[in-house]
Amino acid sequence: MYDLYNLVFLSVLMFIIGIMGMFAVRSNLIVILVSIELMLLAVNLNFIFFSVFLDDFYGQIFSFFILTVAAAESAIGLAILVVYYRLRGTIFINWVDYLKG
Repeated sequence: MYDLYNLVFLSVLMFIIGIMGMFAVRSNLIVILVSIELMLLAVNLNFIFFSVFLDDFYGQIFSFFILTVAAAESAIGLAILVVYYRLRGTIFINWVDYLKG
C-alpha cells in the first residue's frame, strides 16, 4: 500500500505542472485548456486518495461530479475555440479581445 504522503505529493506535483503549463505557454489556448484539466484531475486524485485513506466514499462521489463539470467545461471551451478559429483562422490568445461585441 502506498503512503498517503507520496500520493498527495503526486497530486501536488500534477497541480504544479498544470500551473506551470498555464503560465509558460500563454499564447496557445489548447495548452491552457489542457493545463486546467490537469489541475482539475490533480484535485480529483486528492479527493480519491483521502477518500480511500479515510475509508469514506463521499470523496469518490464528489470526484465524479467534478469530472462531469470538467467534461462540460472542456466541451464548451473547445466549442468556443472552434468558433474563434473559424472567425480568425488562428488560435493566438492575444487576439481574443477582438471578439468583444
